[in-house]
Amino acid sequence: MKFDFSQPIKLENERVILRPLEQNDFTYLLPFSENEKDLWDFSLTPAAGAENLQTYIDTALTAKEKLQAYPFVVFDKHVHKVAGSTRFYDIQITHNVLSLGYTWYGTEFQRTGLNRNCKYLLLSYAFDVLGVDRVEFRADLRNVKSIQAMKQIGCTQEGILRSNCSASDGRRDSIVLSILKPEWDQKVKTHLQSKLY
Repeated sequence: MKFDFSQPIKLENERVILRPLEQNDFTYLLPFSENEKDLWDFSLTPAAGAENLQTYIDTALTAKEKLQAYPFVVFDKHVHKVAGSTRFYDIQITHNVLSLGYTWYGTEFQRTGLNRNCKYLLLSYAFDVLGVDRVEFRADLRNVKSIQAMKQIGCTQEGILRSNCSASDGRRDSIVLSILKPEWDQKVKTHLQSKLY
């Protein structure tokens, strides 16, 4: 895998645009941060409130500078609005793998098909352009909605990491799921394509 951070990565189809997160996106994301605090219930980096949102953006951009992550802003072309954010993270060039997560959308964009379009573009880029061998997903075990969405796009559950990290209310168990390159080529890609737009 060769991950080139020197050129902006913009992913787009008829439904959505994924473009690099920037500092000035604070303005677009602030309404979610201030008005939809439940978005951060299971987040390891909660962004509720202006101060937390600024920390969230700073942390994401610092990880990008270190070649550890690539954060995106999600723009819904149907309603012409910023809908949320997502990112590649835990990028391991040596092992040719990366993780996909830190994904959140405002309430009005949930259950609209937006997520499937985002995941298709991100997974296509990861497997077909970067040529990774594996994409990993993790979530708080209590985040039933997120886990269901990951399984619906074709992720395979691998196991549970017990009390593997701190959470806002103590410790959390994390579920680990993944998609492997052969699975993408043989079934997941066409499955997702059939559900777009």
